[in-house]
Amino acid sequence: MQRIVAIGMLIVALSACVPAKKYNELVERERICSQELEGYKASALSNEGKAKELETRYEQLKKDVSQLKKDTLQLGTNYRFLQAQYDLVVADNEANERKIDQLRLSGAKETAGYQADLEAKNLELQRKENALKSLESELGAKQRLLEERELRVNELEEAMQRKDDAIKQLKTKVSNALKGFENKGLTVVEKNGKIYVSLEAKLLFASGSTVVETEGKRALVDLAKVLENEKDMEIVVEGHTDTDKLTSASHPKSNWELSVLRATSVVEIMTANSKMNPAQLMAAGRSEFHPVDPKDKAKNRRIEIIISPNLNELFQLIGQ
Repeated sequence: MQRIVAIGMLIVALSACVPAKKYNELVERERICSQELEGYKASALSNEGKAKELETRYEQLKKDVSQLKKDTLQLGTNYRFLQAQYDLVVADNEANERKIDQLRLSGAKETAGYQADLEAKNLELQRKENALKSLESELGAKQRLLEERELRVNELEEAMQRKDDAIKQLKTKVSNALKGFENKGLTVVEKNGKIYVSLEAKLLFASGSTVVETEGKRALVDLAKVLENEKDMEIVVEGHTDTDKLTSASHPKSNWELSVLRATSVVEIMTANSKMNPAQLMAAGRSEFHPVDPKDKAKNRRIEIIISPNLNELFQLIGQ
């Protein structure tokens, strides 16, 4: 904010030398760029948070499935053990009934003792039968929960695989579309689930200029044609400069301003020459503070177009 205020004061100081219309246009453009930069920062923080939350929930689901498998195995063991005990009690009960029949003629007193023993064993048998049913019900519930969790994990893995496959296919399309610019300062790489299209400033702009040159415009139009049908992608256009300070009395007057204005110029060309949805794009300036090679200023002067998948489908699965 202090930087913006300082720029504003400097613009006011020089306004006597700049026509009113041009001055107002520059002020408005500066305001828009600042708003877009704030929006980009907020979006970047939000996406990073979502990605971390997604990874945490995914790992937790895997742990839950592993624990459920262990619980199900133990319940199965307990169930089989109790079933064996139940079978033994049934066999013993049948033997006692046969013995009572044999001893019924030998005396009422002895028969009564066996009858009491039989009733006690019947009560024990009923208790174990109830416990067996309870354990069987719990085992069924655990198995159903395990199946549901495994299904959810499988759906999540499939969605993640679809996202990865879509990124790989899009990277191939982008690389093929821009093959003619590979040795002219343009690279296409995939990392961290995103596609990074990097265009060195020499391909796009004259020194200190924010106007895209003819060959650079052709590369941007080719890229925009590939991306215009990718409705589930979010695209950020970042401007980067080297550490050389600007000395011009007219705009742009700083590397911050130069990086933002160049990113804005790229976005305007891409949207004007394709059917891309402007809501999918964001323009931002990084100035000199994210160099790729501190020893090579030419590589640091660049435009980076970062293409990211929309993670809404994955978060809907997690929410379910």
